[in-house]
Amino acid sequence: MIELMNQGVYLVNGMELVPEGPEAASAIRAKTGKVVDQNEAVKNTIAYGILQNHNTSGDSRKLKIKFDKLTSHDITYVGIIQTARASGLTKFPMPYVLTNCHNSLCAVGGTINEDDHMFGLSCAKKYGGVYVPPHQAVIHQYAREMLAGGGKMILGSDSHTRYGALGTMAVGEGGPELVKQLLNQTYDINMPGVVGVYMTGAPVPGVGPQDVALAIIGAVFKNGFVKNKVMEFVGPGVASLSADFRIGVDVMTTETTCLSSIWETDEKIEEFYEIHGRKEEYKKLAPGQVAYYDGMIVVDLSKVRPMIAMPFHPSNTYTIEELNANLLDILDEVEKSAAVSLDGAVEFCLKNKVRDGKLMVDQAVIAGCAGGGFENICAAADILKGKYIGSDGFTLSVYPASMPVYMELIRNGAAATLMETGAVLKTAFCGPCFGAGDTPANNAFSIRHSTRNFPNREGSKLQNGQISSVALMDARSIAATAANKGVLTPATEFDGTLNQYKYYFDSKIYENRVFDSKGVADPEVEIVLGPNIKDWPAMGALPENLVLQVVSEIHDPVTTTDELIPSGETSSYRSNPLGLAEFALSRKDPNYVPRAKAIQKAEKARGEGANPADAVEGLTQVLAVIEEKYAITMENTGFGSTIFAVKPGDGSAREQAASCQKVLGGWANIANEYATKRYRSNLINWGMLPFLIEEGTLPFKNLDYLFIPDIKKAVEEKAEVIAAYAVKDQELVPFELRLGELTDEERQIILKGCLINYNRVN
Repeated sequence: MIELMNQGVYLVNGMELVPEGPEAASAIRAKTGKVVDQNEAVKNTIAYGILQNHNTSGDSRKLKIKFDKLTSHDITYVGIIQTARASGLTKFPMPYVLTNCHNSLCAVGGTINEDDHMFGLSCAKKYGGVYVPPHQAVIHQYAREMLAGGGKMILGSDSHTRYGALGTMAVGEGGPELVKQLLNQTYDINMPGVVGVYMTGAPVPGVGPQDVALAIIGAVFKNGFVKNKVMEFVGPGVASLSADFRIGVDVMTTETTCLSSIWETDEKIEEFYEIHGRKEEYKKLAPGQVAYYDGMIVVDLSKVRPMIAMPFHPSNTYTIEELNANLLDILDEVEKSAAVSLDGAVEFCLKNKVRDGKLMVDQAVIAGCAGGGFENICAAADILKGKYIGSDGFTLSVYPASMPVYMELIRNGAAATLMETGAVLKTAFCGPCFGAGDTPANNAFSIRHSTRNFPNREGSKLQNGQISSVALMDARSIAATAANKGVLTPATEFDGTLNQYKYYFDSKIYENRVFDSKGVADPEVEIVLGPNIKDWPAMGALPENLVLQVVSEIHDPVTTTDELIPSGETSSYRSNPLGLAEFALSRKDPNYVPRAKAIQKAEKARGEGANPADAVEGLTQVLAVIEEKYAITMENTGFGSTIFAVKPGDGSAREQAASCQKVLGGWANIANEYATKRYRSNLINWGMLPFLIEEGTLPFKNLDYLFIPDIKKAVEEKAEVIAAYAVKDQELVPFELRLGELTDEERQIILKGCLINYNRVN
């Protein structure tokens, strides 16, 4: 099904693979009549060409990217625009689309969500942007329909910003990276590695895009095979896939921790653009005659079978057939893993879902940027036609990804077919993907064609004694399970016909509802600021020395951004930095916020000219130990908090995972490694030090104090190793930290205290 080639690989004539090695040159010469040059072959990937076309640095290795377009949703755009406004924004310098698909339900926190929407509309008018009202489209579907273009690059403040199937290299990043683009700055990265995804064969009936995506994720996530690299989809199997199928695979590449994705394009993608009235945006993309890849994922599409990602990660994958054949053993493994992930806070059980040897599901959802596509929902309707989901506890909700998709499902009868079964069709909304819609009952088990299944992401709350769980599946197998009244069933057992439906895009919906400034700003427009929308609090520059208290210690193999700042109803507070910060780490470590606030009192006292030691109990003794060796003063030494996590930052691009720590006085994270570039970038852009510590060496524990002398000098002078001390037993215990590679601009952002300060000065 999946084979990993963990070495350099040449793709010849777009069809044949030649592994790097002593025989490669002669093999390629025999096939092409040319002498291969690896340095030139590297330039023949699709990814290389697009990146270099958008690079403004003049250095092919150190990239400074300017994107063509930007896109955000209503969890992120308020903070982004507020940050840019504080830095002098006067006009959006490129097309910027503000969608409203996350905080669509105006039911939490009173008027907060709708106030954010009115803020977005007024900013689109004032600065020259595009505003997509709630329930019209999820962010990524609108981007596919209206923004993508062959050879273009799009930056989005959502981690699933992926439009590679349409020939658009898209990157999901934290909000500050969009702020940089709005201020005519650049996205600075080293030239990433490019890993090929070589597809052969064609999917068997019943296998959908989520099955292919989960098979790939299961093979590459844990070993970091594509971490921070670009995935380039090539090979003869690509032609067997429809545009919708490719899109469904592509959007899930985020869960591999890759940087971005790109696909070769053909007449099916050209047809997609033509259907959407934008044929001029199509561009034929293909690798050169001999292209070099840093690794290769070989996917035999004909061997992929219906997949399931069990709780609590998209990489925890099995075939449904394998799960059903080894049900109790696999469920037992999941329960044991969950006990570690959930810290034993609640009792979690799945084996009680087994009845008569079959796994019973409580809820099913087909939704969002991954599941809500036209072909997915039509296939689900075909499988469910003439069936009924029953009148017991099992439910099925279907969310088309945009109003044009919804309208076509009504016109072709698929919507009626689904509703007749007992399923409920809802509007375009990302809620089920992040815990703001269809939260299951306590101890319920939900199957979803959506993007993630992290702990509590479906909306349950450990702190309230609640736990439910999600498994990821394709819409086809979800429909087969629903037709079987909740008995887990792969769609390959469906013996009927899956029809091919022609899609007709109705542009009038957007023409009548979407505000499009056409890039014309109106400076006279007053921005609408609801009472919850607050400015960022003042943040100080990096002091010469730091005294940090460790206020949370996390030893899970991976820590997700959902655990750093919960999704769900907390999203309503994301236009209020201090209000949202109250939720930081609340589902992982409820003691984090009060502990961070306690040590923050020392820094606040310092800023007011008072003695920091008087503000925090026990700090006097800590400073006495430090002062035996170092001449620290109130003027040269700052105070704050840090957390330790083994591998933080998997999942969402949300900058608030870092900014919430910052506004509570956080100065750093300490980790063995960072799960994603985007989380590390968020730390840096909020003026936080992304420290690395060697695995297995942890000379401190939770609530210990750390002293980092001359940290400002170390950042300025690009020190590779940073001396630090743990204050323990009246002694300074030395240890070493590293910052990893930082650009000159990133160092200045850290020195200034955050991106806002950096831009106010520059």
